[in-house]
Amino acid sequence: MWHEYISAKTTDEAVRALAEQGKKARIIAGGTDLILELERKVRPDIKTLIDITRIPGLDEISLDEDGVLRLGAMVTHNQVVASKLLRERAYPLVRAAWEVGSPQIRNRGTVAGNLVTASPANDTITPLMALGAWVLLKSVRGERRVPLSEFYSGVRKTALQADEMLVEIAFKGMQSNQRGTFIKMALRRAQAISVVNIALVLTLNEDTVEASSITLGAVSPTIIHATEAEASLQGRQLSDDVIAKAAELTRQAARPIDDIRGSAAYRREMARVIAKRGLEAIRNNETHAGFPAEPVLLWGKQMRQPADDFAGAHHAPGADIQTTINGKKYAFSTGHEKTLLRLLREEAGLVGSKEGCAEGECGACTVFMDGQAVMSCLVPAPRAHGAEIVTVEGLANHEQLHPVQEAFVHEGAVQCGYCTPGFLMSAAKLLEERPHPDTNAIEQAITGNLCRCTGYYKIIKAIEEASKHSVKE
Repeated sequence: MWHEYISAKTTDEAVRALAEQGKKARIIAGGTDLILELERKVRPDIKTLIDITRIPGLDEISLDEDGVLRLGAMVTHNQVVASKLLRERAYPLVRAAWEVGSPQIRNRGTVAGNLVTASPANDTITPLMALGAWVLLKSVRGERRVPLSEFYSGVRKTALQADEMLVEIAFKGMQSNQRGTFIKMALRRAQAISVVNIALVLTLNEDTVEASSITLGAVSPTIIHATEAEASLQGRQLSDDVIAKAAELTRQAARPIDDIRGSAAYRREMARVIAKRGLEAIRNNETHAGFPAEPVLLWGKQMRQPADDFAGAHHAPGADIQTTINGKKYAFSTGHEKTLLRLLREEAGLVGSKEGCAEGECGACTVFMDGQAVMSCLVPAPRAHGAEIVTVEGLANHEQLHPVQEAFVHEGAVQCGYCTPGFLMSAAKLLEERPHPDTNAIEQAITGNLCRCTGYYKIIKAIEEASKHSVKE
């Protein structure tokens, strides 16, 4: 899929490589969109990937003395979800990040990547637009700041030049007199693309709206403001009539198309519905309804930070990928152009991880990389260089099965067995992170794992039983 793979250790190194390689190079962070595009030959000219995941400092979230929140280019969706600071000062963004994919996808996918992919259905663009965000772009020519409202020119079209890298996202944090939320309408509860989404941020003086920002996603080529709806709220209290009028004006602002996920008429009506729901939630102080107090992250006990002493690497045909899998050292001289899943199966001979969809939706390929659950079909193989990988073969302790494996056998949770390795990995990481999960937490943990045989009842029961068994020990 690619010819060269450069693991950069600084942003300067990354932008130099971009300048040298031109349009045949691409920055890769989470890779949850880019790997699919390469697999589908959507980007046949890309020959070099520049990996920025080991660059120190790019995964930081900070608040400066002027009240500006700053997110580095490597901040993942799960880091947003886990951030107490962002929950307090940028809740619409947190809610949107929580709606992205599954825990495995959120562990790899970055907010910056979501912005650069530039699909109008991408969830985090909508709240960032409502929050008035801007991005910092870097090249060997210098840096430039671009308001997010000027960053997009159409579907998957941005102001990002071929030699530029998005290094930071920034916006003014919400104040104590501001409330907001994000609502997504999709065709299923998880792992779904938006049919329509909305972000709302209101500035209130007691019960009166002083200012408002209402943005819509998946209803036009780019994220749009419902400007007439925003104006209708000015100086008003959120009565039922005021909300109904603003919701109707939001419907009128939508300019959707018909596609496989929904008709234009349906999208317009749903824009009205979710605008009404969002405004009512803000009025009734119910914006956090349905959002978990302790979201499941599948990080284990804590998130591991990138090593500051990573020396960088340049992988071309013949260059070794040196990694640790299930506690054993490996050096692969082939497979650098593959995904991690194919490296594990074809080079390492570890066939427990399965390819069910090759799109990061079924979870059968779930492994742990540096302590986090990820979809190995969406990880480039060279990212394993210097990393620690655990596959389903590594769950057991010599002859002793993992408690989750024992419980799956005893509870009859193994059906055709194809999805089972992924479920085992997600469940094991959940119990590492949370030894006493309730049913809701278990359901959160397996949202990235699909079973095509039947219902999930025995799987959930097995995870519950594994939890009890581990407690007894």
